[in-house]
Amino acid sequence: MTDRNTEDIIGALYDLVQDARSMPLAADKCILERDRVLDMLDEIIAQLPSELKQSRTIVESRNELITQARREAEGIIRQAQEQAKELVTKEAIYIEAKKRAEELVGQTQARIDALKKASNEYMDDALRRTEEVIAQSLNNVRETRVKFKAVTEAQEQRKAAQVDIEV
Repeated sequence: MTDRNTEDIIGALYDLVQDARSMPLAADKCILERDRVLDMLDEIIAQLPSELKQSRTIVESRNELITQARREAEGIIRQAQEQAKELVTKEAIYIEAKKRAEELVGQTQARIDALKKASNEYMDDALRRTEEVIAQSLNNVRETRVKFKAVTEAQEQRKAAQVDIEV
């Protein structure tokens, strides 16, 4: 009988009580084999400590597993929160850097525009002065040409007058 587990013994004990003969004039009472019932109860008592110990071990293992899983879950949550904070910090740094870069690009573009305007104004002024110098030179050339033509005509007239005088 020691090969059976506690559940089997209890089942057999239940069957024994159910199949037992009722006492005459008392339907709720029955006659059982005392030694057999006591042997079954002894088996149950003998097996209970080991089964209870197994149950306790299983419960303790389960509780340790749950505790370990909670610790791991808390660690994972903590790590995820740290990563989230780090990502938020990186995102804030990225946004600030992008904003600063846009400001620098804007400032640089403003400087480029100012330099273009200044260089265009300088070039226009230089070309205007050159044009004025060229115009003045052209006027001087025209005046010199007119004077030269006048001198040449005067010399030709003097020559013609001398030729007329000599003739």
